[in-house]
Amino acid sequence: MWIMFEDRIREVLGIAPPIDYSGDGNGTEVVVVIEPGDIGSDVATTLHDAGVTMSFTAFYELLLENPDVQFLPGNYRLEEEMSAASALAALQDPANKIINQVTVPEGITADAALELIASATEIPIDELRAAADDYTSFGIPEKAGGIEGYLFPATYTFDPDVTAKEAIATLVDTMFEHLDAAGVAKADRFRTLVMASIVQRESGPDESDMPKIARVFENRLKRGMNLQSDATVAYGTGNTHTVWTTPEERADASNPYNTYANPGLPVGPIGLPGDAAIQAAVQPADGTWLYFVPINLRTGETVFSNTLAEHEAAANQLYAWCHESDENAAYCE
Repeated sequence: MWIMFEDRIREVLGIAPPIDYSGDGNGTEVVVVIEPGDIGSDVATTLHDAGVTMSFTAFYELLLENPDVQFLPGNYRLEEEMSAASALAALQDPANKIINQVTVPEGITADAALELIASATEIPIDELRAAADDYTSFGIPEKAGGIEGYLFPATYTFDPDVTAKEAIATLVDTMFEHLDAAGVAKADRFRTLVMASIVQRESGPDESDMPKIARVFENRLKRGMNLQSDATVAYGTGNTHTVWTTPEERADASNPYNTYANPGLPVGPIGLPGDAAIQAAVQPADGTWLYFVPINLRTGETVFSNTLAEHEAAANQLYAWCHESDENAAYCE
């Protein structure tokens, strides 16, 4: 009876719902990726989204009590339904860090991917960056300007003696394989990766929105409208953990990734796109939309609009959502 009517009984009795699990997990393994540069709120969000912790608040409040805690980037084995304290302890235990296997999440930057590889292998990050600087040796065109966008996001297992060049080649070759499978001609790889990387960074967890986002950008390009992608602006400023920008940043035309102040696509990719984003860039949805904005950054619910007035109304919904709670605000930083 309690299980069936718990929410109603709690409401009547004024009992707050629980925000934390009590144990060390339910036995179901979860691989959690701590990305380079992640701060406490990022980790709290990651754990909650992965089903490790019951709530963002439980873990975040624990960090406020332990302000000296630091997180090292890498892949960690945890379990579902862990208490905040046990999850924190697990992340601090080197035994839970996965070695010689790395998960590269979709949308992160190439440099962040290199840091994750370094964290899972014995390859120094400086060696990886030096190898990446010689990007044309991997079959990447010189016009790309670097390796950004050309590392395919996936889970890789490396031999213990893998070299920096071999590790990078594995990710680049995998990207080429996926571009070929999507029907992308070699001559079109660069543009496809630029568009796909923007779609990847601008989209939420609902992959079905990606073709619509690609259509918005293609519609704007065809009309001669600037893309006005905050994700590209943020990338150009070095703020690769966010898509939020300031008016001053959006006005800075010297940023070659600023698609508010400069026309057309940015000078290169802004992250690592996965299959869904690549497919969206190859085959955008049919539609006349010129604007889009997420109104719930946790669920990814997104509103697509044809007019500026419709878009501004949707944007106000997002701002209101961001101010509803500390958990919501963590998504809006």
